[in-house]
Amino acid sequence: MVYQTYIADVLVVGGGTGGTAAAIQAARRGAKTILVSEFPWLGGMLTSAGVSVPDGNELEAFQTGLWGAFLQELRQRQPGGLDNSWVSFFSYDPRIGAEIFADWVQELPNLHWISGQVPLEVFRQGDSITGVRFADFAVTAKVILDGTELGDLLALADIPYRWGWELQSEWGEPSAPVAFNSLTQTYPVQAPTYVVIMQDFGEAMSTTGYAYAPEIPAAPNYNPSQFTGAWDGYGSETFLNYGRLPGGLFMINWPICGNDYGEGVGRLIESDVSRGEFIQESRWHSQNFAHFIQKQLGRRYGLAEKVFPHASTAFALHPYYRESRRLVGLTTVLEQDILPIARGRVAPIFNHAFALQPFGHPTAGVCVREASRREASPTGEAIAVGNYANDHHYPGVQFPLQPKSIRWGGRWTGTPFTIPYSCLIPATTDGFLVCEKNISVSHIANGATRLQPVVMGIGQAAGMAAAICVELNCQPRDLPIRKLQMALLEDNRSKALIIPLFNLPPNRSDWRHWQLYYLDNPQAYPVSGDCPDSTFDKALIPESNCFKGIFYRLEQQEYRFTVTAPATYQGQSWQLVTLRSHIDEQLRAYPHEQLVTLWGRYNHSGNWLLVEHLNGG
Repeated sequence: MVYQTYIADVLVVGGGTGGTAAAIQAARRGAKTILVSEFPWLGGMLTSAGVSVPDGNELEAFQTGLWGAFLQELRQRQPGGLDNSWVSFFSYDPRIGAEIFADWVQELPNLHWISGQVPLEVFRQGDSITGVRFADFAVTAKVILDGTELGDLLALADIPYRWGWELQSEWGEPSAPVAFNSLTQTYPVQAPTYVVIMQDFGEAMSTTGYAYAPEIPAAPNYNPSQFTGAWDGYGSETFLNYGRLPGGLFMINWPICGNDYGEGVGRLIESDVSRGEFIQESRWHSQNFAHFIQKQLGRRYGLAEKVFPHASTAFALHPYYRESRRLVGLTTVLEQDILPIARGRVAPIFNHAFALQPFGHPTAGVCVREASRREASPTGEAIAVGNYANDHHYPGVQFPLQPKSIRWGGRWTGTPFTIPYSCLIPATTDGFLVCEKNISVSHIANGATRLQPVVMGIGQAAGMAAAICVELNCQPRDLPIRKLQMALLEDNRSKALIIPLFNLPPNRSDWRHWQLYYLDNPQAYPVSGDCPDSTFDKALIPESNCFKGIFYRLEQQEYRFTVTAPATYQGQSWQLVTLRSHIDEQLRAYPHEQLVTLWGRYNHSGNWLLVEHLNGG
């Protein structure tokens, strides 16, 4: 068969969260880059999968790199702002997210984006990956990145990967099962969700002319008992506000008797036919949940119109996959690497690596064993940061995990942790990196490493690494880690956090100093997560408003505020939360039942005031 062949420095296959970030960063570094995506929107979880209410890396100090730049663009482009839901501090119309990524790609003349294509074959020369074939063209490149949603290049290239659970005997992870059981058999990976966007037609009547939303038909195998009690204990309004978006829209991604779907989830990697069957069933399941919601809450609520760019405009372009094939890499991120240090509120900086045992090629569902011995490296090898809780989804099952949530800023957040560069590199294959949920990570730890902001950070680091490998004419495994870290810290457009420090926002003049200090001295990393000599930029966020009222300390890190002014809100009681470290310090020290003047943004769905500035009296 004759097909056109493109030649590039860097090829990224898959336009998900990590793949999009990788392609943009590689091209910004100067590499001739080709990005091939299956779908017409870039951004994956953040856009085409419909999860435009992202979790993690929400604290001001963690809003760096392409993730921080994405938030800044959203703040400028999203009418009405991002304070819409209670599950996240950032909720936006997914069309605006897709527009941002498309604009970033379009401004780069050395980045060629081809959509509507999936990989069919991977080219090898010995132990090196050299190219990928698609339906009617092929691409050869010096470095190839797997940014697919399910790690499809790993399978096509015969690169060892994991799919499924590891037992506690494998690595000593405290939350891993002691033996395989019905849970591990029923759900080899976490359940995906086919996100559907619903719309409040009561708010939309003036523009649509509808008195009621169109009726949502039930899909095959509708069983209302699957959804009974979905919002018990929350109430219908709180349920809808969970994923409220601007413009009277609601993201439906609800884990309690909701639209998580994991029946026969192993079919996702068995064949194209079986994958298609699973995707169809998961979409029907979400349609049935939307039908149930409409039956219970009335015809005011229906399927959203003109959101996603295909016929069924309320349904995402593909499921929200929480787990994929996972690389067998030079290093594997374990649960121990994401849990807090003893008596601390941060995880240890990742500065160790696995010594690998010889192994045979695995088949899907077979775990490849690694030696448990870890060896310290001279400096930390961190290249990205995450902080979300370890969140696992198995419909109808409560699976206990070691806690990593912490109270901070008047709310719950997660223990910050780092991602090592070596978990992006195959153990025995050259010319290749991963940049999505497909990093070398255990099934247990994947619950924290899979979130959108950390995957975006992984993608940015992978793209930077690929471009530098082209510059140095070296393999990813031979890239000096410090060169990559310096490039991330000093990027002139979107410098990226490597070491998580609560009180080190990226606009501080000593930001680079403390990042490098703890990279060079990981043993000195403070268990508090705070660096010394803290100074703060106390500039107000432009959309902040002034409020006066009485401050109440309910308990440590739980604060309420009764409004006395302005008159519009007089007498209302709100939770106080913050994303800024110096405000966190002030709230912890502020006297109980004292008058306080605050500047911030009120979130109706969460009934909280996001505090940006605080003065007494």
